[in-house]
Amino acid sequence: MWHRTVSDLMTTSVVKVRRDTGFKELAKLLAEHDITAVPVVDDEDHAVGVVSEADLLRKEAAQLDPAGLLPVLRPRPTDRAKAEATTAEGLMSSPAVTARPQWTAVEAAQVMERHHVKRLPVVDEADRLVGLVSRADLLRVFLRGDSAIREEISGEVLLRTLGIAPGTVTAQVIDGRVALKGTVERKSLVPVLIRLCQGVDGVVDVSAELQHRVDDTATEAEAEASRRAGLAT
Repeated sequence: MWHRTVSDLMTTSVVKVRRDTGFKELAKLLAEHDITAVPVVDDEDHAVGVVSEADLLRKEAAQLDPAGLLPVLRPRPTDRAKAEATTAEGLMSSPAVTARPQWTAVEAAQVMERHHVKRLPVVDEADRLVGLVSRADLLRVFLRGDSAIREEISGEVLLRTLGIAPGTVTAQVIDGRVALKGTVERKSLVPVLIRLCQGVDGVVDVSAELQHRVDDTATEAEAEASRRAGLAT
């Protein structure tokens, strides 16, 4: 099956900064380009960190309330250091959590979730920056049309991957929700088919009303009992 990769989804015109880029220049870049973060690169274009709006906001949050009504924050040492920083090197989250162009959207999403980040600099085999992929980029797989999803399930999953003859199992797709109906040869194919359909780009949910001709999941004792019951009737 074909899956959209990070290279298909990422932004390649990336706004990037150096370690010595100043605080005000960082704030200006975020505002001018309507972005929420910028990767920091070294002289060889290796991604070394990311500066986000949250990193810049620490300086504002660390200021005393002019009216004296708000409690004074007691930041952690790392947050205090960022609040006092004036360049990208001191503000950035480092080391950079990165992605590879050949990753699937699922791989990138899992890394984002695991590291609690909203975007990933994309680097090549030499760790040079080639793009940036965000949560919004990954969500674009769910813009895929129902007809394209149905065609992939019918052609790639049912016919070419599992060898299920056309018409034996049908797939209805509405708003990314897949409904499978029909009959498969073996009962053990049912969870495999569902799992493969769940892995198709753009699928939101899979339900199945599937019959089977042979129950190959039964234990030997169950199979023998079923055989005897059949002989007795």
